[in-house]
Amino acid sequence: MKDILEQLNERRERARQGGGAARIAKQHEKGKLSARERIILLLDENSFEEWDMFVEHRCTDFGMEGKTIPGDGVVTGHGTINGRLVYVFSKDFTVFGGSLSETHAQKIVKVQKAAVQNGAPIIGIFDAGGARIQEGVASLGGYADIFLQNTLASGVIPQISVIMGPCAGGDVYSPAITDFIFMVRDTSYMYVTGPDVVKTVTNEEVSHEELGGASVHARKSGVVDGSFENDLEALVQMRRLIDFLPSSNREKAPTRPVYDHPDRSEPSLDTLVPGNPNKPYDIKELISKVADEGDFFEISPEFGKNIVVGFGRLEGQPVGFVANQPMSLAGVLDIDASRKAARFVRFCDAFNIPLVTFVDVPGFLPGTKQEYGGLIKHGAKLLFAYAEATVPKLTVITRKAYGGAYDVMSSKHLRGDVNYAWPTAEIAVMGAKGAAEIIFRADADDPEKMAEHAKNYEERFANPFVAAGRGYIDDVIQPRNTRRRLVRALRTLRHKKAENPWKKHDNIPL
Repeated sequence: MKDILEQLNERRERARQGGGAARIAKQHEKGKLSARERIILLLDENSFEEWDMFVEHRCTDFGMEGKTIPGDGVVTGHGTINGRLVYVFSKDFTVFGGSLSETHAQKIVKVQKAAVQNGAPIIGIFDAGGARIQEGVASLGGYADIFLQNTLASGVIPQISVIMGPCAGGDVYSPAITDFIFMVRDTSYMYVTGPDVVKTVTNEEVSHEELGGASVHARKSGVVDGSFENDLEALVQMRRLIDFLPSSNREKAPTRPVYDHPDRSEPSLDTLVPGNPNKPYDIKELISKVADEGDFFEISPEFGKNIVVGFGRLEGQPVGFVANQPMSLAGVLDIDASRKAARFVRFCDAFNIPLVTFVDVPGFLPGTKQEYGGLIKHGAKLLFAYAEATVPKLTVITRKAYGGAYDVMSSKHLRGDVNYAWPTAEIAVMGAKGAAEIIFRADADDPEKMAEHAKNYEERFANPFVAAGRGYIDDVIQPRNTRRRLVRALRTLRHKKAENPWKKHDNIPL
């Protein structure tokens, strides 16, 4: 017995060393933590239960039969975050560069299946060089097995990917299927093909950072939902994110004790919207003053800045905030904003998280670039997402709600449950000047008449009362009372039941 216990301890210690002290030291020199250090920081203290510590690859080609390391380049298991069960896998760059083998893939698939079966989120930490070339098609098959589980788990459990090193080739598609992707600045990158292949095929010379760094994907491509300065910050923020999410689609998001009075009034909101309709203001100020304790976890803050999305709480209950941002492009809807918001709305709907929408939108962005880029279909994604959503939907129109964009932004016509407007709201087909130029085209050469027409149109439509008179707005509220009214409305919707017609799945315009 003593011998076997000694052997067990020796094997465990060897597995914990991964690729060895020297390679772990190299990780630290690059500003990166090891695979196990990342798990320890992510999970509650002493909660990690490791699986498959002793698994080794079975490859015998190219001299691999004499190169085995327990764990085979990925650490898997489960633990807790603030007492709630999560599953986790962390790729170990010190072992064969974290490359994916058949057994490596099998370890990941095992925790993926367990997460779905037990209704718990899964977090994947990526730091790897792609497929293990020595294993050929077995490695490719392993990727496909992981992708299948990602797909089956979509909308069932939250899936989060954290990129903390290289993530290339087949490795990128598993994160792409998950709900959220985050990166660490300067030490991580994602791309389908690396700089060398790009140079060979297209003759472009580009660095790893320029091709697939955090700044590229957080600002330009929109592939990732946020970036952080270092491993520690990323892991701390993942713990924070998990607190907003339910464990599965069978549960509601966890509530927490409320220290912020639900009837709190915010007089400063009465002057948030400027008197000049063309002057911007920061919609994030409204979100922070409405949410419990001003706590707001923003998703994709650097991409599609003309719309703001993220998680907060109302009376302790997690909600998803969606808000047009007048500080960027006057809050118009364009391709990037539509895609960003549509995906967020669908996530919230899949996981029973109520939606709160703040509307100040002058329309969709015109121009050939937008039209050639498929704005029609991308804008339809957001419309589709709101229309199909059955979670509680609360809407507040703060200023402009023009044209089709009014319809799209969680209007009463798309089954908005409670729709409010501030006294500053303008609900119309378009702005007064543009409307007058179309309706009274015959007077186009008379500036005085056109000014009078525009003034009359503004008096007729540049207010919330026409829409309220038709029941499209449930009430016109004082800005200072926005938090109180939203909290009370949300209380009435806690037991909301709504179902869409049966279907195998929808066909959202992709």
